[in-house]
Amino acid sequence: MVVETKKSLGQHWLHDPASLQAMVDAADVQPGQTVLEIGPGTGTLTEYLLAAGARVVALEFDQDLLPGLQNRFEGDANFSLVHGDIRTFNLIELPAGYKVVANIPYYLTSNLVQLLSESSNPPACAVLLIQKEVAERACAQPGNMSILSITTQFYWQASLGPLVPAALFTPPPKVDSQILILQGRPEPLFPDVEPRAFFRLVKAGFSQKRKTLLNSLSGGLNLDKVTTNQLLSRAEVPPTSRPQSLTLQDWYRLLRAQSTANR
Repeated sequence: MVVETKKSLGQHWLHDPASLQAMVDAADVQPGQTVLEIGPGTGTLTEYLLAAGARVVALEFDQDLLPGLQNRFEGDANFSLVHGDIRTFNLIELPAGYKVVANIPYYLTSNLVQLLSESSNPPACAVLLIQKEVAERACAQPGNMSILSITTQFYWQASLGPLVPAALFTPPPKVDSQILILQGRPEPLFPDVEPRAFFRLVKAGFSQKRKTLLNSLSGGLNLDKVTTNQLLSRAEVPPTSRPQSLTLQDWYRLLRAQSTANR
């Protein structure tokens, strides 16, 4: 039976066996592990996750898809179907060490990365099939950094998996997709940093990203340029730098310099 997609929900069904298996392999799904699948759709990825022995919690927002999913996997003790929205779903209900594997709507990506990152019960890893350009942005290096890439790399060891051409989806999206692999860090990148303070500084730096860091930080932090210049000097960051050129270590030194100045 053909299931109609809803453009408003960004639905594109993936049926390519190699791509589906690549997602399961990227997450290193082992028998007995709990996997949260966000937006299972018609259940093509679900089938591969169950075949790997995972206990699948399938979270589907579109209630019209629930009967088909229930019928397809009825009787499988490892399958649990939940009607809900990941943006309001309580991740605390999942066992520690769970994994996320999902083909998600493009519009959800940044919100989802932030949600998983800041959760008090984050997954051990997340394998997300998303827009190729956004996957590349998440893994960007200094020179092309953004708030998304800084958030992603602050919390995760991020890497790119296989490219998935648009033609492999039904209906085909307008752009290609790529598998984004997020491995949880065994220890925080900066153990002595309070994340909210770190990202408050980052957002101030990106408040006028076309300007130099001296100007954007001055405006974003509501500081005069002399004080801002002193802050940058203590952190050993050139005032003519652009925010997208900074490393995470640069932002860390800036935060330490700011903390010292505020004492």
